[in-house]
Amino acid sequence: VVTSYVGANALTIDVEDYFHVAALKSQIPVESWDTRECRVERNVDVLLQMFEDQGVTATFFTLGWIAERYPRVIERIAKQGHEVASHGYSHQLIYNQEQDVFREETFKSKAILEDIIQAPIRGYRAASYSITERSIWAIDTLVEAGFEYDSSIFPVRHDLYGIPDFPKQPHVYKGSKKGDIVEFPISSVNMFGYQLPIAGGGYFRLFPYWFTKYGLSKINKDGDAFMFYLHPWEVDPGQPRVKNVGWKSTFRHYNNLAKCQARLAQLLKDFEFTSMENVLIGRGLLAKSPQKGQV
Repeated sequence: VVTSYVGANALTIDVEDYFHVAALKSQIPVESWDTRECRVERNVDVLLQMFEDQGVTATFFTLGWIAERYPRVIERIAKQGHEVASHGYSHQLIYNQEQDVFREETFKSKAILEDIIQAPIRGYRAASYSITERSIWAIDTLVEAGFEYDSSIFPVRHDLYGIPDFPKQPHVYKGSKKGDIVEFPISSVNMFGYQLPIAGGGYFRLFPYWFTKYGLSKINKDGDAFMFYLHPWEVDPGQPRVKNVGWKSTFRHYNNLAKCQARLAQLLKDFEFTSMENVLIGRGLLAKSPQKGQV
């Protein structure tokens, strides 16, 4: 159990269902979401039980779409002492959205979550880390909406996201015209002259566990905190299989789903974790929360 935030890493969950994933979008139009079997309640319960068993606190970046339809999921997260944060409303890639649509959804999702937990929502994470150089304008909207920190920028090269030269560690981002905001970039590690994504998700399922452990340990040995992320659907190998999305998307989504839960259980034993909010408080980048999960 974490007694001091200093030295702990951030454990984060992006609360969405399998049919929200951008990789499957070609076969799952937004209009069909309400007709799909929603498995997020069961999958979040699996994670909550794992975290309770291990005595760790996490940050749950939650879609407004989910919160609107399944408020009890968010209530359970808050009641167990975890941090609730925003994952936007409809899981659309920001660089494909009009700025006014993004603004409307950002304010809307924050209000939905705050109404459920009756406490401020401090953090935000974009769908598929889609704050890139061409959508960096979104930071202005986050500041305007009252978010105190963001965790949307992946400092790597990737075909869908990334700002390769972005600072690697949590810091106060000064680039917004609306004011300062803390940025906690998605963790990566320098190996063989290459900045390697190591923070979780598909990478956690792709790399052998020993390699992930090595990379994350390297970050800690350098005196830095890493952030780890996962999606509830990644502990659900029984989810419906979506066909005709291409080999790359199929591989990214389904690779090693059956191994993910056991790997996560091992990770929780091997590293010290708490919420992202707590890590930022421990590093002096955020003030202590005035109230916590009053449901």
